[in-house]
Amino acid sequence: MSWSRILVLLVGIVLILGLLLWFLDSLSRLYFRISFTSPLLGNLFLLLLIVLLVALIATLIYYSILFQRPGQRSERPLPQAPEQKTEAAEESLKAIRQQVAQIQDEVARQALIDRALEIEESLSRRELRVVVFGTGSAGKTSIVNAVIGRIVGQVGAPMGTTVAGETYRFQLKGLEREIFITDTPGILEAGVIGTERERLARQLATEADLLLFVLDNDFRKSEYEPLRTLAEIGKRSLIVFNKIDLYTEADREEILARLRQRVQRFIDPSDVVAVAARPQPVLVENGELFQPTPEILPLLRRMAAILRVEGEDLIADNILLQSQRLGEEARQLIDAQRLQQAEKIVDRFQWIGAGVISVTPLPVIDLLATAAINAQMVVEIGKVYGCEINLDRGRELAISLAKTLAGLGIVRGAVELFSITL
Repeated sequence: MSWSRILVLLVGIVLILGLLLWFLDSLSRLYFRISFTSPLLGNLFLLLLIVLLVALIATLIYYSILFQRPGQRSERPLPQAPEQKTEAAEESLKAIRQQVAQIQDEVARQALIDRALEIEESLSRRELRVVVFGTGSAGKTSIVNAVIGRIVGQVGAPMGTTVAGETYRFQLKGLEREIFITDTPGILEAGVIGTERERLARQLATEADLLLFVLDNDFRKSEYEPLRTLAEIGKRSLIVFNKIDLYTEADREEILARLRQRVQRFIDPSDVVAVAARPQPVLVENGELFQPTPEILPLLRRMAAILRVEGEDLIADNILLQSQRLGEEARQLIDAQRLQQAEKIVDRFQWIGAGVISVTPLPVIDLLATAAINAQMVVEIGKVYGCEINLDRGRELAISLAKTLAGLGIVRGAVELFSITL
């Protein structure tokens, strides 16, 4: 122990002993004055002092035994990590149900329960959801048309005409699950309506098992940022470079190389494919217009490979992602709820602490009682936040608080003494 700490300890002991001597001297003077006036009142006062002293000694012994009693630690089995992503998704949903059960607001709890049920149903569904995402002019509807092999929308429609969340189904050979492909509204559309449609498109994109991000040229910053955000949260994505029939072979390869280079941190280069979903008509020698066949095979091959190999994992990953978002909302509600409960506990123990200090004039006893009250307060706050604080930790906390309070009292007393001296 350093000399400074020893000196502080000695000064504190001297101050405490001085206060005790002053207190005893004051009591003795008061007793003699009362006895001089009325011996009976003096005896009653002495009896009251003895009872108070016995109570203080009993309190001191009780807390000393309490602090010295060894606590029992509850041994919890370590949770086993799920081996399969599907199992992890199921465990995540169980954890969400436990979180939601803690929410006291009935309206918020029921809303989260409904969303959790929707996520659970999507885990058991026999389908894969593919969402086509991009600007209104990139040719998303043409991509959908070419993929399913029939006209499903207004091909070549101006920006803002795609119905929000148009969904079509098709079957892929060798895959048991049905595939649902959704044509979303275009992003970066003007006006309030365009902003709302973009919000809906982003929501559909976050709920997709597989995302097709359609471009008709190199990335604009406004296109790159949403793609990076979706990829960073774990959304499986394919980059579809559409309208390659409008470019020369050299320009096409250059744009493809730039796209792969810009997304290489979060998307594999093999997941960047080039297509011409609806090639422009070509004027032939006899003066007639010839409509070339859509060049969609690279996209179909890559989609088929991903859905066949990763289909189950894609669904599980999507469930985990949605569960994570729902769990975050539940945690925010629970944190706000716990904060209110903790503030009530702090207020209650502040009043209790003030009452204890007012009825215990002895410095050592009031510090011990305050430490015990503060320790109990922290134990109750720990219960609110789901933390188990056993007796050992409570004892350590109480002793630490007592030392801190004693140190603060000594420093304050020393400062006051120096102020008076100066």
